Amino acid sequence: MVAEAKVTSEGLVKITNFVGSHNVVQQEDPEFNDKRQKLYEYYHPLEFDPTIPLDEKTKLMEEWWGKTHALLIEGGVTYNGIQNSVAKARIAFRDGVTELLELLEEKGVPVLIFSAGLADIIEEVLKQKVHRSFKNVRVVSNRMVFDENGHLQSFKGKTIHVLNKNEHSLDMAAPLHDHCDDVNGLADEKYALKKRTNVLLLGDHIGDLGMSDGLDYETRISVGFLNDRVEDSLECYRKAFDILYLNDASMHGVLKLATHLCSTESD
Repeated sequence: MVAEAKVTSEGLVKITNFVGSHNVVQQEDPEFNDKRQKLYEYYHPLEFDPTIPLDEKTKLMEEWWGKTHALLIEGGVTYNGIQNSVAKARIAFRDGVTELLELLEEKGVPVLIFSAGLADIIEEVLKQKVHRSFKNVRVVSNRMVFDENGHLQSFKGKTIHVLNKNEHSLDMAAPLHDHCDDVNGLADEKYALKKRTNVLLLGDHIGDLGMSDGLDYETRISVGFLNDRVEDSLECYRKAFDILYLNDASMHGVLKLATHLCSTESD
């Protein structure tokens, strides 16, 4: 039961999938947008197909991400283009997200935003739509590499897709709106995160449960958000997550839970 879990602000909170960041990018040549949309229409149903074995589905996701990233490079994405795409995008956060981030910052709880999307997009969305940064937030996602003229050249490190978002991806974590010039400081942060013994894990995919792999935690509360093919996946998600919300639910339930857990520190 959640009420019995001994999680305080010493816990590690991981938040994932605020936006479908690949879909935000609009390339100058609409042909590349169309190609990426066709990939989405083919692979997205496979992502949530409960009949496909995990190893086979993992290969399919690797194919999807690889092809999508190749199209972004080939199509000539620029950093200015990303800023413009975000400015024009109609992006809606779940209600309560900002309040949750503010609470966790106040309580000094480290927050990792794990995403199979694009770190540069996520950071730009938070910058433009929330209009502030959070000192306790780190983004673990696919990070773009731009040349001196702001053109996308490649992607940094191992590709993160929906089925491999795990603790080992901490190597790609970076402070929000910061390019992490202080390598030693980041290493210290990784060590501090690994020492955290409590985890509040939020995810909208079964694969998100692996985000806490490698952490020697005492208590983990997992909160699931089931948004697609609800009837097909409901039973599986109920068994996998401690708490489950359906159909693009708000973040208010999680905010209430986090408020309660943090308040136990002084009890």
